[in-house]
Amino acid sequence: MPRIMAFDYGTKRVGIAVTDPMQIIATGLDTVHPKDLVQYLKNYLARETVEAFVFGDPKQMDGTPSDSAQHVKGFARTLKKTFPDIPQYWVDERFTSKLAHETVLQSGIRKQDRQNKERIDTISATIILQYFMEHPRL
Repeated sequence: MPRIMAFDYGTKRVGIAVTDPMQIIATGLDTVHPKDLVQYLKNYLARETVEAFVFGDPKQMDGTPSDSAQHVKGFARTLKKTFPDIPQYWVDERFTSKLAHETVLQSGIRKQDRQNKERIDTISATIILQYFMEHPRL
């Protein structure tokens, strides 16, 4: 089975998570700078088959798009042009960063390691992907 890949997009870093080939487990893959992301994905997709891309949809608490929504939508358009055969899905990401911070706090890792923002971005992408896997697609 092909994998599913999820993104927690930010203007400084993009957290990436993927499923295992059986699509049972979501795992953090990497954190990449946005300017390097398309090439990173081309290299990854040369080795692995990906069935779908999942994006965190940044929203305000009232459900309206957040300031970063335009960046994520632009990224999704770029991926649609570059990889037109891979379907795209969206997951509300309002609480993923908070959940990622809580996950890191509960993991017992040292304070210095908890401040690694790349780790938070990868965990956020993993949470987005896990949510997508647990909820039926419409």
